[in-house]
Amino acid sequence: MDRGSEIADFLRSRRARLTPERAGLALDGRPRRVPGLRRDEVARLAGVSTEYYTRLEQGRAVGPSPQVVDALARALQFDPAEREHLTDLLARPPSARRAPTGPQRVRPGLHLMLRTLEHVPAFVLGRRTDVLAANGLARAVLTDFDALPAPRRNLARYYLLDPDARDRVGDWAQIAAETVAILRLEAGRHPHDRRLADLVGELTLRSPEFTIWWNDHRVLRRTHGTKRYHHPVVGDLHFAYESFQPPGDPDQTLCVYNAEPGSATAEALRLLSSWTTADSETRSPRADAR
Repeated sequence: MDRGSEIADFLRSRRARLTPERAGLALDGRPRRVPGLRRDEVARLAGVSTEYYTRLEQGRAVGPSPQVVDALARALQFDPAEREHLTDLLARPPSARRAPTGPQRVRPGLHLMLRTLEHVPAFVLGRRTDVLAANGLARAVLTDFDALPAPRRNLARYYLLDPDARDRVGDWAQIAAETVAILRLEAGRHPHDRRLADLVGELTLRSPEFTIWWNDHRVLRRTHGTKRYHHPVVGDLHFAYESFQPPGDPDQTLCVYNAEPGSATAEALRLLSSWTTADSETRSPRADAR
């Protein structure tokens, strides 16, 4: 990932979406050749010189202070994920960012938690949205990641490249676009991750929508919300999901899809759970390959 280009494209896209009215600036009567704020207007809002902001946007100012980053984030009205992404792009010297090495493994306690959460779908994501572990209901509601080769157990690949995902995932375009935004955030954090670059390249070649969403430079950190799925056997499923990082491992995320007790979704999950339990009893134990 070219750091200078990423900084320029991200800041340009963010100031292009912000109008002077939203930023609290009075119109000065000058004609506007581009949408959004001008560089000098961003600089004025952030309390820096236009020359300095221009150098920042062009990737020529290395390591601005946290105060400058905060000022830019306020000026461009960033949310927490955008603020984090700006810090990754601007505040860390490239030499300090090392590509992730070695396979990720889910500790035994999290595997036990997934088995304990037997009545709702739950899974653990790693870097690049790799699916590191999933319980039976997660495999039944989404897809059987355990049946895939290890390199293909990836949530972004499933949403964007698996034809079944478009039928199963409610609001598919929204969920797929949000997943691309999650990958964007991670690309800023790990710009030298070769496997992430390979994944982005594959999605660029094989998914018509991916390039549009990727070039939007939206970033997102998964936290909580709602999701809908359509299961081919039990029908529509409605979830309130929660996602959080297990203590001690910031590169893993535990995702739990909760269902309202007594709801049609809860009853459907009860049926799916009985089927997946019966199916798992017919399988021989398999060591975790991840």
